[in-house]
Amino acid sequence: MTGDIEEVAHRYTLYTAIGAIVIAAVWHTGYDLTVTITGWESFRWPLLAAAAWIAYTAIGVVAALSLLRTFTGPARARESAVAVLVLDVAVIVACRPQDLIGPIDWGWGSVGWLGVMLLWNRPRWRAEAIAFLSANAGIMLVAMIATGTVDRVSLAKYLMVIVGSVTLQLGYMAGCHTLRVRAEDAALLARRLAADDAWRESAQRIHADRLRRYEAIREVAESMLKQLADGADPGDSRVRDDCTAGAMRLRRLITEREEVPDELVSALREHIDAAERRQVLVTAPPFGERLPALPDGVREDLLRAPVAALDGARTRARVTVSAMSAMVSVAVVADNDDLPVNPAPVREPSGVVVTYQRQGGEVWVNSIWQAP
Repeated sequence: MTGDIEEVAHRYTLYTAIGAIVIAAVWHTGYDLTVTITGWESFRWPLLAAAAWIAYTAIGVVAALSLLRTFTGPARARESAVAVLVLDVAVIVACRPQDLIGPIDWGWGSVGWLGVMLLWNRPRWRAEAIAFLSANAGIMLVAMIATGTVDRVSLAKYLMVIVGSVTLQLGYMAGCHTLRVRAEDAALLARRLAADDAWRESAQRIHADRLRRYEAIREVAESMLKQLADGADPGDSRVRDDCTAGAMRLRRLITEREEVPDELVSALREHIDAAERRQVLVTAPPFGERLPALPDGVREDLLRAPVAALDGARTRARVTVSAMSAMVSVAVVADNDDLPVNPAPVREPSGVVVTYQRQGGEVWVNSIWQAP
């Protein structure tokens, strides 16, 4: 569930950025390029207008690549924004005064969308976007005053274009920002809920493990005390062996940690309990509190050979688990005569290396996994 919500948040971030790119690209090619070509003869300096269009395109490509890679504007966004305003001035200069408010002066109505891409998702995007759009509006107003284009109709067109474009550009940025923030909040909430669920599940496992140990301790103590209460002779070697096995099991159960460290340790404890019920004397020092995360298949390969040695033990066994940040080792020494022993280390497909050694009536099995 958490992954699905985070994927939705990622999609909001990606597709809102793509939306900004698409709007700027369609506007620049569909309108700016069209009026540049159709109004070529109307420009005072058409080559300057064409150069401005090409430079605008180059800056737009840089901004688009940055948005697709990092979901934010390029690193030198402010410098690029100043360059865009220079292009705005270039288009104004390329037009004749009577065409300043005409269709061919595409710069002042279009550069705002490029500014949206450059300032996208930056820490101070609101202040920077307002400053950029205000500078664009100011440049156009100064040009109108300088050329005497301040009649009522021209001012009405100016206000209509400025208010319309600024509303659309700031509105799009603010709306997309809100969508991204809400999606990120939802992903954060999902992670917190997942952490709460994991903690709750861990608490339940700890409680179940604690009850298991209490029950096992009670059974061991009850069995020992019942034998003695029924008149068993403490000097009998069989009674002494039973008491020794019971004492070792009690010591192991009491020293076990309250936490449930890992599925590997939990599975190993089940086999230790089964061996002790067969009257096998099992020595098992307390296992570590936390083992590193294991890839798929590693846990099974780590346990297979040591568990086989433990399950076949006749009277005694010793189990140890060692771990570091990138290594886990499971070892068993047992009086097991039936376990096949390979003289050479065996490498499992998961990367686990199993080593066997037989000496006298005991077999030593050690499986080790190391992170690549």
